[in-house]
Amino acid sequence: MDFNPMAPIWVQVVTRIKGEIIRGVLPPGAKMPGGRELALQYAINPNTAARVYKELEQQGLCETRRGLGTYVTADEQRILALRHEQAALAADTYLRFLAEMGMDTDDAVRLIREKEQPAKEENEHA
Repeated sequence: MDFNPMAPIWVQVVTRIKGEIIRGVLPPGAKMPGGRELALQYAINPNTAARVYKELEQQGLCETRRGLGTYVTADEQRILALRHEQAALAADTYLRFLAEMGMDTDDAVRLIREKEQPAKEENEHA
């Protein structure tokens, strides 16, 4: 993983894992890598890996079971809420960007509709 020097590494890893949970790469109840394995996977310090898991636990996205490891939450409602939160952030960013260019919500919807069909066709051929 290439890290952005402008953001803390642990935040970037948390963001990546959250994306994997949203996309189902890490499904509800899945066992996550151990702390050392996570550190190797992302080429980070084991203390950073521990901080990643601590943050994910605080957000209710994983739980550590003593002696068994760390697991993605089985709470599908929490995962749906995370998906909604992330989509809302993306929409806010998109709308702010368009507003800076003098475009409004109608313009945003029109652009999405223009891009929607080619994207669907591309996914069907993938």
